[in-house]
Amino acid sequence: MVQVILLERVEKLGQMGQVVDVRPGFARNFLLPQKKALRATKENLAYFEKQRSQLEAQNLARKSEAEQVAQKLDGLSVVVIRQAGESGQLYGSVTARDIADGVTQAGFTIARGQVVLEKAIKTLGLYKQRVVLHPEVSVTVTINVAQSPEEAEMQAKGVDPLKLAQEAAAREAAAAAEAALGGAEPAEAAEAQPKA
Repeated sequence: MVQVILLERVEKLGQMGQVVDVRPGFARNFLLPQKKALRATKENLAYFEKQRSQLEAQNLARKSEAEQVAQKLDGLSVVVIRQAGESGQLYGSVTARDIADGVTQAGFTIARGQVVLEKAIKTLGLYKQRVVLHPEVSVTVTINVAQSPEEAEMQAKGVDPLKLAQEAAAREAAAAAEAALGGAEPAEAAEAQPKA
């Protein structure tokens, strides 16, 4: 394990200024290159204590800016148009980049790294996704995955377009079956059929 000093809050790890033990790869590949931490040496501890008030002020400024954006962004609905099979299964999936592009088109600039995908989106429907604007500020954005803008509108109103299509197909099949029987009532049709 390697000891590092956190320069900002890191989710599931600690707050700014804490000295924490992390695995060497996590420190080397993520925390140190992203400037989220410093190695916990005597020199770095002294440097951090000198710079602490300045770092906290910068963090506070970024946090207040993120909170202002969060108020506007919270509850935003983003439509993502994708091709899908009859069962609603997507050909491919919706990625963090697709969500970031959709939010950017809505007028808010975010990076794909700020989108937290708990699991891959592989079917049509409405999904709640978390967007992290700052280590201490996150908002929820609704992702509306549909095959067309019309379907997206229906989904937003709470109507399931796949269910409507299935019901319409069932009605057509029933109408075709009735037409095949020659418009006879079901009881008469059963009598008209020869017994085996």
